[in-house]
Amino acid sequence: MREPSWRRDGDDPDYRFTLANERTFLAWIRTALALLAGAVLLDQFATALEPRVAVLVLAVVLAIAAAVLSIGAYTRWRANEIAMRRNGPLPFSWVLPLISAVGLLAAAVLAVLFVVTS
Repeated sequence: MREPSWRRDGDDPDYRFTLANERTFLAWIRTALALLAGAVLLDQFATALEPRVAVLVLAVVLAIAAAVLSIGAYTRWRANEIAMRRNGPLPFSWVLPLISAVGLLAAAVLAVLFVVTS
């Protein structure tokens, strides 16, 4: 694989910062995998929750959020690497408010479904 051109910009950051950035990237990927696992669980094992279409929509939303979070993890990692190489400020990430909103939405929908099904 060819080295990206941005890796030749600026100075190499302290390896500890690069490794910390990579650990953060991997944490975002783990979160995306957890969202995807939640989507599969809802679709395959939450058979008692009704209406079924709401469960299916929630599962699809979680799967899409997992895909978006995976993309966001890479773009965040890359932007942080570029900022560190240029000795600039770390950029704002839209991923944080997005994942918080998806978590809030999923929890609210599940709470309503639990009440309706009970």
